Amino acid sequence: MINDEYFLAALRLTAGTDPIPAHVSAAAREVYGLRIAGSVTAAPVAESAAIRTSSGTRGDDGSHLVRFVAAGLTFDLEVTVGDGLIDVAGQVLPHPGEGALVDVRTPHLTLTRRVGQHGHFAATGLPPGWLSVVCHRPGHAPVQTRWVRIRP
Repeated sequence: MINDEYFLAALRLTAGTDPIPAHVSAAAREVYGLRIAGSVTAAPVAESAAIRTSSGTRGDDGSHLVRFVAAGLTFDLEVTVGDGLIDVAGQVLPHPGEGALVDVRTPHLTLTRRVGQHGHFAATGLPPGWLSVVCHRPGHAPVQTRWVRIRP
């Protein structure tokens, strides 16, 4: 009996009469909207000596250190979860240049910060979940980190 159901489902798919569920299409559109055309994606770096502290990549205060590298830029992010919200303190090295901006993004919120004199930036009060950082440099393609999931 169950083979008949699979056979009928296969026929519907082949005939193209089985529509894609609305929630699947909506989720695909939301994800597509998060992309940044023409950007370079920075990949996470495996735990390295430069990022490793005496207690590893997770600090005693619950903070988490993550490093991403691409296109000559390094992102060092210290993510702290407190009171159910995420705080991000980061640095872009080398300094991306005058007028550089950083977007700290979640799927539903983007906070834009000006990069400080030494490449530092911070964003607080973000909801837990998926997080990405994008650096906009004048005259260069944006560089974005991969999405990482931050859990309380």
